Amino acid sequence: MVTHVMVLAVGIVSISFAAIFIRFCDDVPAIMIATYRLVLSSAIMASVFKLRGRAFHDLQRRDLLLCSVGGGFLSLHFIAWITSLKYTSVASSVVLVTTNPIFVGIFSWLLLREQQSFALIAGITLSFLGSVIIALSDGGLYGLTLMSSRALWGDLLALAGAVMASGYLIVGSKVRERLDILTYVTVVYGISAVLLLTTAVASRIPFTGYAPSSYLFLLLLAMVPQLIGHTTINWSLKHLKTSMVAIAIMGEPIGASLLAYVFFSETIDGLQGIGMIMIFAAIAIASTRGRKMRLESRVD
Repeated sequence: MVTHVMVLAVGIVSISFAAIFIRFCDDVPAIMIATYRLVLSSAIMASVFKLRGRAFHDLQRRDLLLCSVGGGFLSLHFIAWITSLKYTSVASSVVLVTTNPIFVGIFSWLLLREQQSFALIAGITLSFLGSVIIALSDGGLYGLTLMSSRALWGDLLALAGAVMASGYLIVGSKVRERLDILTYVTVVYGISAVLLLTTAVASRIPFTGYAPSSYLFLLLLAMVPQLIGHTTINWSLKHLKTSMVAIAIMGEPIGASLLAYVFFSETIDGLQGIGMIMIFAAIAIASTRGRKMRLESRVD
C-alpha cells in the first residue's frame, strides 16, 4: 500500500507542472497545446510499445470501445481545462478541475456500484471544502461571482474539465482490470491524439509559427505531466480505488499554486494555506482505505 501511494505521489508532483508549462505557451491556442501534448506523448508510448515487442492481439472489441470512450473524455478534458487557463488564474483553474472526486464518487457508485467507505466519503467532502476555500481566496474565483465574466467562463470550463476527467478515470479503472498499463496508455493516448489532431485540422489552427520556447514547453508538457504523471495515475487505477486516486489528484492544486507563485508571482494567502492543509488531510484519510481488494492476478 505504501509503495502504491508513493508511486501515485510521483504522478501528482508531475502533473502539478502542467499548468505552469501551459502558461509558458501563451502564444499557442489551447486546442493546439492539447494536440501537441497528446501527439508527442502517444508517439513516444507507441515507440516503447513496439520496442518491447508488444502487439494488440489480445485487445478485445469491448476494451477498444472503452479505450475510445476514455480517449474522448481525455481529449475533452484537455480542451476545456487548457482553455480555462487562458481566462482565469492557475489556482482557480487547477482547483476547480480537480473537484473530480465529487463526480467520481457519484459516478462510481451509480455506474460501477463501487462501495464508498466512510474514510473515502470523508476524504471527498474534506477535499472539496478545501478546494472551495482555496478557490474563494483566489482573485479569479472571487471575481467570478462579483466582477469578471472572463473569469466566470474560465472557471466554468475548468469545472467541465473536471467532469470529463471523472469519466476518464472511471473508464480507466474499468479497463485497467484487464489491460496492462503499457497497452492501455498506448491505446488511449493514441486515440486521444487522433481526436485532437482531427479537431485542430478541422479548426484550421496552425501547427507552426510560435515562439521557440513554446515548443520546448510543449515537449516538457508531453514528457512530464503526461508520460510520467498521467501514466503513473493510470497505473495506480489498477491498485487503488478510483475515488482514492481522484482524491490524491487534489494534491495538484497545492503543487501548481506553489509553482505559480515561484514563476508568475501568484500569491498564496492564509486562506489558501488552510485549504491546502485540508486537502492534505483528505488525502491522508482516504489513503487509509483506498486500496482495491482483488483476487485476480496482476497483469503488470
